[in-house]
Amino acid sequence: LGWKFYDADDYHPPENKKKMAEGIPLNDEDRMPWLCVLHDILRREDSSRQDAILACSALKKMYRRVLVSGASAMESDQREQLGENAALKILFVHLDGPIDIVASRLEKRRGHFMPPELLRSQFDTLEPPCAPENFITVSLEKSLPEIVLEIERAIFQG
Repeated sequence: LGWKFYDADDYHPPENKKKMAEGIPLNDEDRMPWLCVLHDILRREDSSRQDAILACSALKKMYRRVLVSGASAMESDQREQLGENAALKILFVHLDGPIDIVASRLEKRRGHFMPPELLRSQFDTLEPPCAPENFITVSLEKSLPEIVLEIERAIFQG
């Protein structure tokens, strides 16, 4: 697509990376400053009229609200207004699949600070997107080219 790409894992503070490397799941308090940094990156790109892709495990609805609206999402009562007056227009792509498929892909990843043992905690934390969030769900059981095509279609049709 020629868009800028960001991997959210690159923006975790050292304390978060250390905690995960030790097999300790992150909590909301750990994640909020990181999500605010990611929101700022997306806002900067939006201000420059630059489209961007952010690979991020935005596991909870609140995390996705912070990506869209920044720190104000934590303080305000816009809980169910996501998408109506959102600060940023973001299409969330929920890559959905059974834990064994995700685990097998995670096992192949080398040099990453998150050990595979934390995968279960991520599945336990996951709140799949739902209306009124702006999202699509794509099955991880499809091939990579099929996944990419489905995401591209959603971007250009919506």
